[in-house]
Amino acid sequence: MKVWVKFLISATLLALLLILLPWQQVREALGRLPPRVWAAVLICFLTGHALGVGKWRLFVNAGRAQLGRLDATLCYSAGLFANLCLPSIVGGDLLRMGLAGRFTRRHEAALWGGVMDRVTDMLALALLVCGGGIVARDALPGWGTQVLTVAVVIVIGLGLLAAPFLLRRPLSRWPRRVRRPIGRSLVALRRLRRNPGTAGLGLGLSLVIQSGFVLANAWMGRSVGIDVPLAVWFLVWPLAKIASLMPISLGGLAVREASLAALLLPFGVPVARSVVCSLLWQTVLIAGGLLGGLVWLVLARVRHVPVSAHVTLASDEPVAGYG
Repeated sequence: MKVWVKFLISATLLALLLILLPWQQVREALGRLPPRVWAAVLICFLTGHALGVGKWRLFVNAGRAQLGRLDATLCYSAGLFANLCLPSIVGGDLLRMGLAGRFTRRHEAALWGGVMDRVTDMLALALLVCGGGIVARDALPGWGTQVLTVAVVIVIGLGLLAAPFLLRRPLSRWPRRVRRPIGRSLVALRRLRRNPGTAGLGLGLSLVIQSGFVLANAWMGRSVGIDVPLAVWFLVWPLAKIASLMPISLGGLAVREASLAALLLPFGVPVARSVVCSLLWQTVLIAGGLLGGLVWLVLARVRHVPVSAHVTLASDEPVAGYG
């Protein structure tokens, strides 16, 4: 989608939320959050991405790229900062891949490392949704429990039935518009299957990172007055994050807020508190991205290459498969 369309969708959804929200409840929720909790959530976010550097480097080096820790941190921090400036996380991934390819001269390893990093993140989110749905089904009143149980069983069943078909289906039989991302994802899954040790470690790290983010949001949500079982957070937060990854908005802005509010509403959570919690997480994302830019700047000076030169290096030669 065009950037202006994504901007329009995010702006419209955000405006509707701000217009419809009862501001008394918004002020009350904001006043509940102690600054130390927000700071602790930011530390959790940074810790998760510190683990993310190691996970991403693991996949890149699986292609014999020999990417060093310092260079991996530089590339990852650049991508984290770029997520603030570009209309989707794909732009940040492109910068990260381009820099890694230039540092290692192994562009294909950088490409597939990034793709496998994202694939394991999505698998981890799917596992958390299924686990959270199974545990949280008793938190819903009446018919909601039955609907949630049936939905989880159907999703798991369809996933198990569709996996062999999707992995073996020829790429030429997919619609032309989605062949490239489908092709990259399928190849990444096949590579993960051929490297079970790397795949297992990477998926384990993804589960730890995403679970940490869920716990951080649950802590922040409880601080603003969202009183639901922890299992509910393991269901709704990954679903809201998956919704925000759809390429229909600017980095998921407003889509994540609307999704989280809709998902928490059946559990008796006021919309205002859900939106406030999600917007507070957005401030953590912004602060983390700015700190990532600072790390990028510092490490670029350590490497004696200006940041502008890094951007030029990454953009001069497109990463294979993205150009």
